[in-house]
Amino acid sequence: MTRGYSLEQDLRLLINNPKYSDVEILCEDEKKLHACRAILAARSEVFDRLLYNGMKESHENQITFPKISSSGMEIILEYIYSGSVKEESLTKDNTVEAFYAADYFQLSDLQDFIVKAVKNTNLAKNYSPELLSKISERMPSTEDNILLNLLVEEVSLNDIEFGRLSIVGLKYLLSITYEKEKPIATSEYEVFRYSAILTAKQISNDAYKTLIELLPTFKQLENSIKVEKKFITDRQKIAEELEPLVEFIDFKRIKPQILADFIEPLEIIPDKIISNVYRYVALSNDLNLCGSCREPINEFSYVWDDTACGSKLIIEDDGKTVQASNDCSHQNVRAKIALEDKGIFEWDVIIEKTCDYAWVGVCASENFDYESFAGDQPTGWVLGSSGKCCSNKVIYGYCPPFKVDGARITVHLDMNKRTCAFSINGTKYPEVIGWNNLPSKLYPVASLCHPGRFRILPRQKKLN
Repeated sequence: MTRGYSLEQDLRLLINNPKYSDVEILCEDEKKLHACRAILAARSEVFDRLLYNGMKESHENQITFPKISSSGMEIILEYIYSGSVKEESLTKDNTVEAFYAADYFQLSDLQDFIVKAVKNTNLAKNYSPELLSKISERMPSTEDNILLNLLVEEVSLNDIEFGRLSIVGLKYLLSITYEKEKPIATSEYEVFRYSAILTAKQISNDAYKTLIELLPTFKQLENSIKVEKKFITDRQKIAEELEPLVEFIDFKRIKPQILADFIEPLEIIPDKIISNVYRYVALSNDLNLCGSCREPINEFSYVWDDTACGSKLIIEDDGKTVQASNDCSHQNVRAKIALEDKGIFEWDVIIEKTCDYAWVGVCASENFDYESFAGDQPTGWVLGSSGKCCSNKVIYGYCPPFKVDGARITVHLDMNKRTCAFSINGTKYPEVIGWNNLPSKLYPVASLCHPGRFRILPRQKKLN
């Protein structure tokens, strides 16, 4: 290749090239990489302070980083020399190492690039449990760790095989969804079940197999499955290992009958926790809480999904708004969050700019077409600005019209009863007649045309 035409390509020739290097970098795994100290110092203040501080590092031809892996350092060198990193350079094995190294060398632009690459490639979709496990063990759980927060949003316990998510990763996931009220669309029973079985898997194969049998899935519980009581190998060890996770599980959200029939007999949860739940239920009679997912839902939960929308819809403002382009007839967009299992879910859609027949509601993912009106489809259930509800081309009169800019529609989805109701600008209306057997997994959805612009956000206040 002829040199002199591309600065980036020419500088890439220098990466880890002994011929043009004057310093060796010894990494955590004892692998040596080669670099030019002047380029390192010019691109990173951390390298500058280390290599030109007048101390011994300024004169020696080798520097050591005992906590930086060679796979992470290779990405650092690629970025420092060329100003960019090829997306294909990032893999499930080096992404966390590269992000950690970028944090160490204070390369914030590289961190941002890594996060975007994880979003845009199949890394988050296919490997979020493994990446969350690695970064939870590698870096502290700080609020501003953007990669950690991204992976928390991507992980769903309903879909993860046991063993893909580490105990440390699970603890971080539970702590941030418990303390900071960032939701995971998973019932609290499933949270406990996953935690207990994963803990058992770390201890012994026999304990793992036994808990798989003794703790049915939530769907199996709905079918009134019964299990025989069995001796649990290493019961005490499981209880001890599970203890750090238990503090992030809200047992009040588990139905008392499930607690009594399936959890208490295991004898891996402290008696005090069990008795406190019984006491709470006896005093409050708050049975609506039992079996629900982690609530309340906050601003990070409801965003429009740019991979599940019509081709002429434009998603902006970090996913909070969707707008129809000039030539857009009715198309649909759904939110990223899946609402499943038991619980009551509520969110608002603000019609910032109305259009002919603005529609808001829920949809299922099966056989749903984002290019055609949601109400014409058997897997779409929506309320229109005309005041009528529509699903599978069946129309119901529901409420007065609300064809104005700024209208606030609140969706009240009751997954315990599989029903849906709506509030318009603070006035709540009854459950929609005919929508009494909705699917077990739904998504917020909107259908709009030009010039419509809708904003989605969590329910803002209690309604009458």
